[in-house]
Amino acid sequence: MATSDSYPSQGWQQGRQDPNYVQPSNGVAVAALVLGILAVVFFWTVIGGILLGLIGLILGIVGIRKARAGRAPRRAMAIIGTVLSALGIIGGAGILIAGVSILNSDSFKSYSDCVQHAHSQSAKDKCTRDFKDRSN
Repeated sequence: MATSDSYPSQGWQQGRQDPNYVQPSNGVAVAALVLGILAVVFFWTVIGGILLGLIGLILGIVGIRKARAGRAPRRAMAIIGTVLSALGIIGGAGILIAGVSILNSDSFKSYSDCVQHAHSQSAKDKCTRDFKDRSN
């Protein structure tokens, strides 16, 4: 009886003819999909979007390459995970850019100065009202 070792150069699909053959999995494709979903859901946390997205993107690319080489199934899952991871990265980067631009704005700096020099809660509240009025 032939074993899956008899077909090393023909990829995982040839091994299906052997009753003792165990189909390989593409764990990196599954991980890429899970991390891609998490990156899209948690993109607003920046770290969730960017960090999980980068890891998912790398794993997705590895999963796609394994599937393309015929060493593993689930190519579509790896592609979906890669796309979702990229979207999470884009969303996280957008939130990060927006946050940095707000923190570096002149109106936020003047608000921060106002709050630092305020000696009472009512003065801090006035700073907040003034900041909201300038922002609108």
